[in-house]
Amino acid sequence: MPDTATATAPSLSGMTPLPYRVLDRVAENRDTATLRLSPVADALPVPAPGQFMMMSAFGVGEVAISVSGLPGSAEPTVTHTIRAVGAVSRKLHDAAPGTIIGLRGPFGTGWGVQDAAHRDLVIVAGGVGLAPLRPVILAALDDRDYFGRISVIVGARRREDFLFGADLDAWSQRPDIDVHLTVDVPVQGWPGEVGFVTQPLRRLSLRPAMTTAFLCGPEAMMRSGAAELIRKGMWASDIEVSLERNMQCGIGWCGHCQLGPLLLCRDGPVVGYDVAEPLLRIKEL
Repeated sequence: MPDTATATAPSLSGMTPLPYRVLDRVAENRDTATLRLSPVADALPVPAPGQFMMMSAFGVGEVAISVSGLPGSAEPTVTHTIRAVGAVSRKLHDAAPGTIIGLRGPFGTGWGVQDAAHRDLVIVAGGVGLAPLRPVILAALDDRDYFGRISVIVGARRREDFLFGADLDAWSQRPDIDVHLTVDVPVQGWPGEVGFVTQPLRRLSLRPAMTTAFLCGPEAMMRSGAAELIRKGMWASDIEVSLERNMQCGIGWCGHCQLGPLLLCRDGPVVGYDVAEPLLRIKEL
């Protein structure tokens, strides 16, 4: 966590969005779409997995959206997956190729993928929580020899709610990654598992001292998932979670995203569970 007494204050330029053009749009399910964006002129710094950007729908407003892909190799593209839950996110979700939107960032902390080199990875996602974790999976598979066993557990309410269907199919067919898909509401013909993500977690064989876990989804899911991993012998400090609060400025000025002593736009969204657990136990926070 940065020393707020000595940290350099962010400049006003951090509040100025740069124009980005939508290159392509993929509808993931009934209310979620993935946009790949390219700078119109100047490009922002490359975001790390786990960081977020402030995205502007001009004339409507601005929201914080996590990065859901790796940067392009030939051009500085940025990928975001957006669930339409309000006026701003609906406008961004509906943006067609060619639409100009505003971006500023990247902001916040990222997943400790590089720190987990030569360790086993357990990646647990609930619902749209797979979007911030997708870059972790892509990065680990790009450098597959640098990691041990990779286990991915993804939960959704219904079969049609899963994101990144083509990715999930491709990952499930690889022999070097263990993928578990589970739904809350089963339907006829569903070939996967039924229940919460904690059920495949309970059956998972771990090397606790050699494992790093990344969790993202509803807070109740992250708490139960982290508790199961700790019961299996993992240290809370080896479990990383991504926390969500009302981020409005992205640079620690407005205080809307405060969680106890943390400003999640600056000190998060990714934090160790040793930091998160005592805060998540306080209902008032």
